[in-house]
Amino acid sequence: MRALKSILAIIGAIAITLAVVGYVKYKQFMSELDPEAGRVFSEMYEKFEPSKDWANAMMWSFPVAKGISPEEVKRSLNSLAYERNLFFAGEAPFHKQAEAATGKPYRYTNFMSFCDVRVGMMMIDYNDKYSAYMPCRIAIVEDKSGQVWLHSMNLDLMIYGGKPLPPEMKEQALKVRNTLYGIMKAAAEGDF
Repeated sequence: MRALKSILAIIGAIAITLAVVGYVKYKQFMSELDPEAGRVFSEMYEKFEPSKDWANAMMWSFPVAKGISPEEVKRSLNSLAYERNLFFAGEAPFHKQAEAATGKPYRYTNFMSFCDVRVGMMMIDYNDKYSAYMPCRIAIVEDKSGQVWLHSMNLDLMIYGGKPLPPEMKEQALKVRNTLYGIMKAAAEGDF
């Protein structure tokens, strides 16, 4: 019995030591990241957990109000972006490409691209890999039930998920983030 108690005590001491070391390492890791990183990670996990699908966690999604066609949403996005000095960089009408490839109609799916060139230059000068986030894309997608949606990558992970960005770059990235989010929300509600 005494030997069992000694073994359990050793196991307990090892477990406590590992927990303390893990906590210290976690705190050290988090201290090197943007102060908002923990919040962003937590929000993404809350979106990930129910479906176990990272696409749900990493995207902003807005249902488009009934009665607004995909083409009206497209015009709205362009108008709102122009109004907010976000450059329209182009579109890729995926549904047309799918129809051409298969010979069969495909539900509306269109990728709209927007960019703030000066902020883009700032991001690429900071790290070439940020170019993969550009241009900012908003997908207009008619789901299988006929509901039209707007989807775009949540830029919070890029802005807050690593070491802090230089202050001016972060300020400009947040402007783009807020503009993109704002035009999506407004277009989904039918604003022009």
